Amino acid sequence: MTSPELTESVRQNGKERSLSNHTESTNPYELALQNFEAAADLLELNESDRAEIRAPERTLIVNVPVRMNDGSIRSFEGYRVQHSTARGPAKGGIRFHPGVTLDEVRALAMWMTWKCAVVNVPFGGGKGGVTCNPKEMRPEEIERLTRRYTSAILPIIGPDKDIPAPDVYTNAQVMAWIMDTYSMTRGHLVPGVVTGKPISLGGSLGRSEATARGVFHTIEAACQHLRFSLKGARVVIQGFGNAGSIAANLIDSAQAEVIAVSDSKGCVYNAHGLHIPKLMTHKEKTGSVVGFSGAEPITPEELLALPCDILIPAALENAITHTNAEKVRAKVVAEAANGPLTPEADAVLDELGVFVIPDILCNAGGVTVSYYEWVQNHQHISWDLNEVNSRLEAVMSRSFHEVLETSQERKTNMRTAANILAIRRVVDAAKLRGLYP
Repeated sequence: MTSPELTESVRQNGKERSLSNHTESTNPYELALQNFEAAADLLELNESDRAEIRAPERTLIVNVPVRMNDGSIRSFEGYRVQHSTARGPAKGGIRFHPGVTLDEVRALAMWMTWKCAVVNVPFGGGKGGVTCNPKEMRPEEIERLTRRYTSAILPIIGPDKDIPAPDVYTNAQVMAWIMDTYSMTRGHLVPGVVTGKPISLGGSLGRSEATARGVFHTIEAACQHLRFSLKGARVVIQGFGNAGSIAANLIDSAQAEVIAVSDSKGCVYNAHGLHIPKLMTHKEKTGSVVGFSGAEPITPEELLALPCDILIPAALENAITHTNAEKVRAKVVAEAANGPLTPEADAVLDELGVFVIPDILCNAGGVTVSYYEWVQNHQHISWDLNEVNSRLEAVMSRSFHEVLETSQERKTNMRTAANILAIRRVVDAAKLRGLYP
């Protein structure tokens, strides 16, 4: 648990001069609450306002028994958390991962609330997950798991209540199974119950690359603000899944040099820049970036310490903590992942003058295009790719500058500014609605 002294220092603009003599918390929900309190303090929110929006509105824990291919039945634990519906239906992904915990899901649901608010999408925050290892399961077992989990959370999801989406180790196919399971119980097709669906089932063009495209647009805006060119910039990417690989491709297309990337199996580095299209093909064929002929292997620790202009954490939470933050040698850290920096790491990078684009802004492209998909489903229309991408670029650019303006007005860092902007919007909505009964 983080010491009271550190918590207090984090509340004061996210700055902490001394990080010694304490134990850093890596509990994601505790970290989410720390960031909330820091912004709430600067907003001078009273305890009543905090109490109304701090805790999740609804938490569902379900047992998910699944018949495996060998005939045995295994039981998995699943969660769905709705943090806030003050501004609209809950919105957030579902992840299948062995590390899923209730506190992780609660933190991610809270972050989704702020993420939707910071880009002014009329959704609240939700998140779900099942503690399992899909890499050890056959596709038909994953389908049975998905349908059973969907049945268990059925009472609280719906196109006007709570709309799931893909997340870690889930994809468009998983969303199709969720939609079908929900639709079968309603007796008719309900495409708007999930987003991130296959295009043929009502998915939106541009959704699969939306998170990475949002990351790219916020990086462009940051480069413009800091007065250095993205062309020729040296970029390091931790994580080469959907967001990381597509961000790498977009950045490479902008003539920046991606010098190092990593995935769960290892890291590769080339001081002169990696050939990203060939690396993506290698990853598709082999399942990893490891062994790419146009690079040399390095350790995860070395990757985070590489001198670069832009570092993109695109993996899981707590990638950068107080133990390794001082080794970061980037001008910009763009959080494509959720919660990759702890508050202590934030304080270190703030002190070092690193410009951090916080996750609730940086990776909000995914939820923005999810909103577009939901709108298209409700209106029974389909937008072309150019319309989706141009709308997304406009939202990400506007949101970046709103956060930047708040940062400059409040004389605080971008994360606290983003939280201030988002929390203010949620508090205003809650106050206008009032309490019932």
